[in-house]
Amino acid sequence: MKKLVAEFIGTLWLVLGGCGSAVLAAAYPDLGIGFVGVAIAFGLTVLTMVYAIGHISGCHLNPAVSIGLWMAGRFDKKDLLLYIAAQVLGAIAGAGILYLIASGKDGFEAGGFAANGYGELSPGGYNMLSALLIETAMTFMFLIIILGATHSKAPKGFAGIAIGLGLTLIHLISIPVTNTSVNPARSTSQALFAGTEYMGQLWLFWLAPIVGAMLAGIVYKLLAPEKD
Repeated sequence: MKKLVAEFIGTLWLVLGGCGSAVLAAAYPDLGIGFVGVAIAFGLTVLTMVYAIGHISGCHLNPAVSIGLWMAGRFDKKDLLLYIAAQVLGAIAGAGILYLIASGKDGFEAGGFAANGYGELSPGGYNMLSALLIETAMTFMFLIIILGATHSKAPKGFAGIAIGLGLTLIHLISIPVTNTSVNPARSTSQALFAGTEYMGQLWLFWLAPIVGAMLAGIVYKLLAPEKD
């Protein structure tokens, strides 16, 4: 139970910190943090949680991460669905808190609410194929970073830095294309508040990250199996 509570809290923080920076601070008149600030915020949420809850739950915060770790033989299948449920619920709770904060301003409209999308819902107008490719590729690389940084032969104590910076870089690359998901829980929470158009595209932000994570798990297990 402690592991599930940790995953709930950690994913809540990822959404509140990462999506919160996008909703509340990205376009603030004259002082907005923009894409770069949002990318850094997402990286910081993961970096801080790695050291806060990594020793409790492993700090997955993401169904794709849990699935990728399972594919690589680093995570027990019996805990997989429970972790995913805790992550999705934590993300929704974070989005709910964010919605309550954001709606406290006169004239508030949820709009995209930092949700992910393609086509007309893509920040840069990128099509479905572009979205599918970038989400698969970025999640693949995210899992390669995670699996490498947490490998038994990797330098100890630095995993959070590598993973946090990796997620920052992923956002710098892909925010213009899809608003960056690489995390089905984060996509689900924002789509619920953004509306039916975003919900209609949510399938891609489950499919692509999971495919990318599974491929990374298979590849990294071949590259550097823990038994070595």
